Amino acid sequence: MKKIEAILKPFKLDEVREALSEIGVTGLTVTEVKGFGRQKGHTELYRGAEYVVDFLPKIKVEVVLGDELVERAIETIVRAARTGKIGDGKIFVTSVEQVVRIRTGESGEQAV
Repeated sequence: MKKIEAILKPFKLDEVREALSEIGVTGLTVTEVKGFGRQKGHTELYRGAEYVVDFLPKIKVEVVLGDELVERAIETIVRAARTGKIGDGKIFVTSVEQVVRIRTGESGEQAV
C-alpha cells in the first residue's frame, strides 16, 4: 500500500476529487495548509500598501491505495490539478506499513 500526499491550489480540489472518484478512489482526506516552494510567496497591494505574502494557501489531499492503483492515481491528480503556472503543487508517495479500520478491526488492504 502507498500513501499519496498531493499539495494543490485550492480551486483545483473539486476537479481532483471528481477525477479520483472516476478511477475508483473511495476515500480521501483534505487539509487546508499554507506553504511555499520555489516562488517564495509574492507581494500584494492592500489599501495602497504593498505587503509580502510568505505562505500561500494550499490544499493537501491524502489518499491510501493499493499498489496497483498508485500510478493511475498520480497521473489523474497531475492531469486534474495542472494549470501550467508556477505553484501547481507537488505529489509525495510513501509506503504504508499497516492500516487498521477502527470500527471493525479489519487490517491491511481490507481496511483501506
